[in-house]
Amino acid sequence: MRPEKTMYSFEFFPPKDLAGEERLWQALETLAHHTPDFVAVTYGAGGGTRDRTIRITSEITARTKIPTVAHLTCVGSTRADLIEILNRYTDAGIKSILALRGDPVGGPRAPWTPVDGGLTHADELITLAKEHGDFTIGVAAFPDGHPNSGGDFNKDIDVLLRKESLGASFATTQFFFEIDKWKRLVDTLESRGSELPIIAGVLPVTNVKLLTKMAELGGTPIPQSIAARFAAVEANPDDVRKLGVEIALDLCNDLIDAGAPGIHFYTMNSSTATSEIFTSLQDRR
Repeated sequence: MRPEKTMYSFEFFPPKDLAGEERLWQALETLAHHTPDFVAVTYGAGGGTRDRTIRITSEITARTKIPTVAHLTCVGSTRADLIEILNRYTDAGIKSILALRGDPVGGPRAPWTPVDGGLTHADELITLAKEHGDFTIGVAAFPDGHPNSGGDFNKDIDVLLRKESLGASFATTQFFFEIDKWKRLVDTLESRGSELPIIAGVLPVTNVKLLTKMAELGGTPIPQSIAARFAAVEANPDDVRKLGVEIALDLCNDLIDAGAPGIHFYTMNSSTATSEIFTSLQDRR
């Protein structure tokens, strides 16, 4: 069923230093003019920027009044720690969270070792959030398959259905490049009776080396046709950015035509490429 209006959202990551934080606020100020439906703030790898995530997410909510989705992961936290974080989010006026298991310090394919007194799966986190707050809860979805599912697409579907049954009310995907992968995910969920909106994650590529690293870590295959186009312009950063905008814009238009309920931009804390795409989509809003 086609939505009446496509939602748009932007994702940021916590910066490592004051200079990075200033760049984040500059990017957010620019993108806020596009009146996104929400913004999201991630944890760093291995949960290493948890406290900064909590602080910045709270500040975004206070400064901009834009609805903010805070990431919450199992990494490095006991059950008591997680309850404290949920309480801090509630006190800050944050009403939505994205419940994730999170990546171990060694990356998404590294062995998972929970902390003593901690949680192991995102479904446990959903239950905890339902018990300790009045949150709208989102989860992650993977059009190209979860890195740990071993290519078992049906397993990924079963996991999403369980998360929905526990209280998740939307899912945001990992970035991807092939719309048929998103359609397959959505169609299969609908055939199983799911009503979970699947918001499509889109990455405007501005750096080929960073794209390759993110794709390897997250298990997102880069189609050969797209890899070849980036390889042809890799030596020219401006051409890479232009191509990244072109590819992302084409995907966004295909997603809107396919009835995607929302598009979630992985901004990499930069506003230029995302803002250019968003402006091009203005007539379709």
